Amino acid sequence: MKNSLTAFLVFSLLISCGEKKTVDSNMKEDKVEKVKLMTLDPGHFHAALVHKKMYPQVDSTIYVFAPEGPEVHDFLKKIETYNTRESEATDWKVLENVSDDYLNKMVSEKPGNVMIVAGKNSKKIDYILAAVNAGLNVYADKPLVINSDGFEKLKKAFKLAKEKDVLIYDIMTERFESTTMMQKLFSTMPSVFGELIEGTPEDPAIVKESVHHFFKYVSGQALVRPPWFFDINEEGEGIVDVTTHLVDLVQWEAYPNQIIDTSDIEMVNARRWPTVLTDEEFEGVTGLSEFPDYLDKDLVDGKLNVYSNGEMTYKIKDKYAKVSVIWNYQAPEGTGDTHFSIMRGTKSDLIIKQGHGENYKPVLYVRPKNKEGFDEVINEAIAGAVQMQFEGTTTELMKDGTWRINIPDEFKIGHEAHFGQVTSNYLKYLEEGKLPEWEVPNMVAKYYTTIEAYKLAREK
Repeated sequence: MKNSLTAFLVFSLLISCGEKKTVDSNMKEDKVEKVKLMTLDPGHFHAALVHKKMYPQVDSTIYVFAPEGPEVHDFLKKIETYNTRESEATDWKVLENVSDDYLNKMVSEKPGNVMIVAGKNSKKIDYILAAVNAGLNVYADKPLVINSDGFEKLKKAFKLAKEKDVLIYDIMTERFESTTMMQKLFSTMPSVFGELIEGTPEDPAIVKESVHHFFKYVSGQALVRPPWFFDINEEGEGIVDVTTHLVDLVQWEAYPNQIIDTSDIEMVNARRWPTVLTDEEFEGVTGLSEFPDYLDKDLVDGKLNVYSNGEMTYKIKDKYAKVSVIWNYQAPEGTGDTHFSIMRGTKSDLIIKQGHGENYKPVLYVRPKNKEGFDEVINEAIAGAVQMQFEGTTTELMKDGTWRINIPDEFKIGHEAHFGQVTSNYLKYLEEGKLPEWEVPNMVAKYYTTIEAYKLAREK
């Protein structure tokens, strides 16, 4: 990694340890370079969520390079909201460069050393390649690619990043969701979980399902989605979009800290189907009273067919896994996006539910295969490793013999806050100058999985 980042880390450690500042006379304190963030073409609200908090390693001046349009103005509005809120206000200074030549200006001027990109998925991999070629680190919202051509470019980008000594990292927020972290923790305990079974295509060892909604509230405001969000040529189909998180979790939980190769993946089955939107629903989430011409290809009987839903069943290192994503227009009152997950072990199943019985909040259950004596096993696990990571966690035995794991609310910080956690993690990798050895091959394997599912679903 750049010498400037190393210098900053050493300088920060000296201060944090309370030692006297021993700054070389040729290196003034105000010249110590921090991480400088540049946001390119922020077409998705996730670009703003990275800035919902501030980071000591990051310069308070951020740079935005974007074309003129509502997306960049929405991004700037969100930053202003964070800067002016009453509680935990940020102090970002935004320098805007809004022009048609935004990409060339960013790579030629390079006022920062990290590019953040969250927006049109069709352009994302080209943005990444341009940034890496210019010697910039990349911090990108998923998915990095949405088709086969993009996947080939991604492999090229990782090779180039290694040559340029820069990092490419995608924002995997779901790794920081407390019930998922707890599910992973229990799966590492042989006394509780045993080991992951092989499963079958009909009854996989791991299942991840999520339900999302086009109309929702973000940072307390109704989300306005750009109309191109509903164009699968720009956003990508659901089977290559949200499934990225779920495929990542399968790898991360079932094979922690292990390298996954593309040869470890075998696609078994995949399918896709549309969510149908009326013109009134489309207007409700975009503000447009008519469908744009580029969506004509997806209109059937005057309604928009968005292929936002997808499902895949595949083998990963000889274990069967199933991943599916569903998009509805709007969640019923009092509900929201939901998640279901199960890991099937030889001694118990680890199940995450988020339905009516859980007040639409994710809850982890442990279902033992042999109930006799399991109370002692589960309570020993809770008193040990679980308390070390999630202090205050308790258990509740349900009528069917399943154990409900009650995680304290302090660990349930919500989706938006997870962006700050992932960013802090990425900043640590920048300081170290490298990612964990399994991250890059596993990112390649992850996108190989989604693209293979995409190809198979379209063939059918």
